[in-house]
Amino acid sequence: MVIRRVLAPRIDFGALRRELGLPEGFPADAQQEADEAAAAPPRPPVDRTDVPFVTVDPASSRDLDQAMHLARRAGGGYRVRYAIADVAAHVAPGGALEAETWRRGQTVYLPDGHVPLHPLTLSEGAASLLPDDDRAAVVWTIDLDADGGTVAVELERALVRSRAKLAYTGVQAAADAGRLPEPIALLPEIGDLLTVRGLRRGAINLPLPEQDVEPDGDGWRLVLRGPAPMEEYNAQISLLTGMAAADIMLAGRVGLLRTMPAPKPEAVQRLRAAAAPLGVHWPDGVGPGEVIAGLDPAQPRAAAFIDQAAELMRGAAYTAFDGALPEQSQHGGVAAAYAHVTAPLRRLADRYATEVCLALHAGRSVPDWAREALTRLPEVMASTDRTASAASRGAVELAEAVLLADRVGEIFDAAVLDVDAPPNGKSRPRPPGGTVALDTPPVRARCLGDLPLGGRVRVRLVTADPAARTVLFELA
Repeated sequence: MVIRRVLAPRIDFGALRRELGLPEGFPADAQQEADEAAAAPPRPPVDRTDVPFVTVDPASSRDLDQAMHLARRAGGGYRVRYAIADVAAHVAPGGALEAETWRRGQTVYLPDGHVPLHPLTLSEGAASLLPDDDRAAVVWTIDLDADGGTVAVELERALVRSRAKLAYTGVQAAADAGRLPEPIALLPEIGDLLTVRGLRRGAINLPLPEQDVEPDGDGWRLVLRGPAPMEEYNAQISLLTGMAAADIMLAGRVGLLRTMPAPKPEAVQRLRAAAAPLGVHWPDGVGPGEVIAGLDPAQPRAAAFIDQAAELMRGAAYTAFDGALPEQSQHGGVAAAYAHVTAPLRRLADRYATEVCLALHAGRSVPDWAREALTRLPEVMASTDRTASAASRGAVELAEAVLLADRVGEIFDAAVLDVDAPPNGKSRPRPPGGTVALDTPPVRARCLGDLPLGGRVRVRLVTADPAARTVLFELA
């Protein structure tokens, strides 16, 4: 759901690309390997082209990792089929293409174009689950009971054919009208069940609207977008698959998990202390995830509370293990063991974790090329996560500064999302302040002054510097 958008003038993101050292193209030998793989795509022996899979992604996406088909099981419950692009079948171990994907780690998205993990002949061509073409995939078949609990998991390499490329906006409109296409007609029903199960086990989801920069004619628009329900339900299917993958790897005592410590009790206590002043009701015995799920992030005080809750979600990492189980195997936000296996076109780790799962599920030894990669992946993914985050954040900061560059001195209405913690005697003192979110344009930036957390304020623009990508306000 788009909350609001404002047009910005032309922006050059080239300096940001150079600052982050993003590659401009693929080495000739890596590109050649990709072209050769695309010209002779793999044909798995198992044929699942009779299953009417569909993909659900942003409208402009062509790097389609996942396709879905949902059905009821005879006797009750559900069958979730989730086809994931079989990238390992296209990328030869030890080749130039594999080496280049290790250098990149993941796809980096910028408003003026993305920097893909794989050449477009694969990522938006032969390996992508585009409609009406046969594609090699890793198919997860997960049977659920009537309450959404997993009762069986199957995993296989198979040939699939997507029937349609659906976009989130159209899917949400169809859901609102009660006209979802058959392959995903059960998504709201299953998504609700999985969401409730997650909240009951202590999962935490932060539904903060995301800032984004999108092209608009000769310029750009700054967009603030909240997650639509169908996006959340789609994410639940990915989480379900990631939890099934983690269970397989833990049972086999080898793999790569996405981990995060459970929220620290003192952090939960601080959040609870912030609830009453912000008008948030927190009943006894209810976890933070359930409290957050009942809030409307469009309301300033609720948005401030959710922003404070981000402190619960710290320490995400990739954890490799082989033999001994890791001390930290759970993901605090998911409240379960979880692994990344559903986005191999865009994330390097998924290719190797998927190969581990395939081998363990079939009772085979994990291939050496996949097993040997596990201990190296956490460092590579951590580094490229930082790059991808810096790219997203830098693009938004640049757009904000350009948009406001000729409005220094103007006064804006805003909501206070965060305030600085009081000095502890160890840190260097600085003027009081915090973070505010303007009503319009949809800018989120630092503001100086004694700010009321969750309150409404008027702020004056002090600085908007595109070269430094900085915006600063003061309490008016």
